[in-house]
Amino acid sequence: MNKKIGIGLLGLGTVGTGVVKILQSPQGRNPLVSQLELIKISVRNKEKHRKTTINSTNLTEDPFEVVNDPLVNVIVEVMGGLEPARSLILEAISLGKSVVTANKAVIARHGEEIAEAANKAGVYVLIEAAVGGGIPIIEPLKQSLGGNKIRKVSGIINGTTNYILSQMSKDGSAYKDVLSEAQKLGYAESDPAADVEGFDAADKISILSGLAFGGPINRSEVPTKGINNLETRDLDYASRLGYSIKLLAIAENLSHQNVTKNLYDPAHLAAWVEPTLVPTEHPLAGVNGVNNAILIEGDPIGEVMFYGPGAGSGPTASAVVADILNIAGIKTMSTKDEPLDPLLQAASWRECHLVDSTRISQKNYVRLITEDSPGVIGRIGNLFGDNKVSIQSIVQFDASADGAEIVVITHKVNKGAMECSLSKIRELKEVKSLGAHLGCL
Repeated sequence: MNKKIGIGLLGLGTVGTGVVKILQSPQGRNPLVSQLELIKISVRNKEKHRKTTINSTNLTEDPFEVVNDPLVNVIVEVMGGLEPARSLILEAISLGKSVVTANKAVIARHGEEIAEAANKAGVYVLIEAAVGGGIPIIEPLKQSLGGNKIRKVSGIINGTTNYILSQMSKDGSAYKDVLSEAQKLGYAESDPAADVEGFDAADKISILSGLAFGGPINRSEVPTKGINNLETRDLDYASRLGYSIKLLAIAENLSHQNVTKNLYDPAHLAAWVEPTLVPTEHPLAGVNGVNNAILIEGDPIGEVMFYGPGAGSGPTASAVVADILNIAGIKTMSTKDEPLDPLLQAASWRECHLVDSTRISQKNYVRLITEDSPGVIGRIGNLFGDNKVSIQSIVQFDASADGAEIVVITHKVNKGAMECSLSKIRELKEVKSLGAHLGCL
């Protein structure tokens, strides 16, 4: 191949800088890397001092200048945010340029629109870096696992929260202290809300759900609970009971629960994000630090897990460049103008819908602060029983003159019955407050 492929880069933050470093050092990498030429980069401030050596003539503060440059064949969007990222991606597509993006927020909310535009224009939009950092998960779901009926996708897909929970569990430190440490180390943003309140994970599970079940879901309908209200005592109690606590994002096809329904009816999907107790023998329990892991359950493959670094300059840039090389390889080998596999295979999408969240069925961890009085555990147990909630275990911790903490782990039950039980339990005069309510595998 003699003609180089021009790359236009939107954003030169942590990930963008990692991409530049790879493109500037092609030695020892896939031979196609040497065929990629960085034409133009959009930045917020051209005068900012940068560690990476970049010709100033390649820089612009106008991202649309990058998209419209005739020498640019592939746009790499790593600027983040919804706008102008969405508009830039659509503009690039309208000009017949393929796009590589790490922007999970845009894909989770506007993936269908982008996919339709890509199909019409006959270009690629590849998104491997949008979920899982350096972990290959997008392409395996689209291709390697494409012949499977996927029943469930569950995983740890936010490195910031996994680091915080790992440190809280290891050292017994308070949430606020570990968050401050994570910010100093660069694992957490100065405004950590997207991570610690679960929104980042909800974006990612929305994308994975679309890939797993063959169609997009409504991102705004994904119930989301973060770790920002979690107390160290909950990690301690979970450990004593044989569990770790992880922020899990889960997408599941619920139709298998009703044998009269089509086993993979796309109208019976559930997706949610919440801190969850994971048994210590479970493969996700040992995933610590900033690492991510995604567990896929399908037929006929059974269970497979993808594990690795979920964020950071190197891992995410690795996924970005892999997508660029996929496009470069197709351009090198194919004589066709129209690609075979635009974003999410949108031409074959079907309608997918999330069920009402009250139908989600799972085990539960509940911590209640109560008076230390005779019979309180029995009354709590009776109220659960009245609402068809079966209890796996009920334990009293840390009884004192100020009261007692009662921890309940239920068997699997739908969220509707669980919420009804808790509303009745809160009315007991012996119950002072609900300390925590988490999911449990």
